[in-house]
Amino acid sequence: MDRDGLAEFLRVRREALQPSDVGLPAGLRRRTPGLRREEVASLATMSTDYYTRLEQGRGPRPSRPVLTGLARALRLSDDERGHLFRLAGEQPGPPSGPPVEVRTGVLRMLARLDVPGLVLDAKYDVLAWNPLAAALITDFSALPPRDRNLLRLRFLTDRQTELFGEEATREFARDAAADLRAATSTYPNDPALAQLVDDLLAGSPEFAEIWARHEVGRQQTLCQTIFHPQVGRIDVICEVLVVPERDQRVVLYTAEPGSASEQAIRLLDVIGLQELTTRP
Repeated sequence: MDRDGLAEFLRVRREALQPSDVGLPAGLRRRTPGLRREEVASLATMSTDYYTRLEQGRGPRPSRPVLTGLARALRLSDDERGHLFRLAGEQPGPPSGPPVEVRTGVLRMLARLDVPGLVLDAKYDVLAWNPLAAALITDFSALPPRDRNLLRLRFLTDRQTELFGEEATREFARDAAADLRAATSTYPNDPALAQLVDDLLAGSPEFAEIWARHEVGRQQTLCQTIFHPQVGRIDVICEVLVVPERDQRVVLYTAEPGSASEQAIRLLDVIGLQELTTRP
């Protein structure tokens, strides 16, 4: 165990985090940069005294659950998590689950886009979206967090089939199931991922049939034609930007400049989530 290296790494990572990064108020009279020690200890579910001793190079060798809590509290990437474990004399092992924190820069980019965009994790949970994406696909904020998942929408509801058509959703189903199987080998200990697979197997014979093929792969494109109930057909080009250190993807729905599809997206930007009314 590298006590001094571990202590310095913890201190530097703590000071690099802002309260807003972990959902805490900034407050007044904050004398130290970044988070306070007691805040990290609380996020990691340990005593402040224990964390302080680790950061001062005086603590005992931390256990794997303690290291996992620290990695979560400090919002470490997979590479940083592995480094933390090795400093403590442990082998990292597989990450517990896909990271759910979206980088601040990605959130800012999403908010400023003039095209629909969303962020997916490895199990197709929708972690973030902009208003245009909500108007295009569904109002994710109206769904319980567990249901903000493109696979649940595809296999356990009719929403995606209504939007994208039968042929497109069949192709998405095959690719996404192969993608999900790859995620299960990357995160074998994630209970939320295991529960998602169980729910899909129990609720969708179609998914069960596809899952039985044991296909594995990473989906690179989500390009589809959308049949929107308010603005009609939209032919979209889906750009997928990978955030490798978070195992996340930013999906942008764009249309050919000057096309009817681009005009439809502009109309969605105006009406948002409102229901259009038509005269009889």
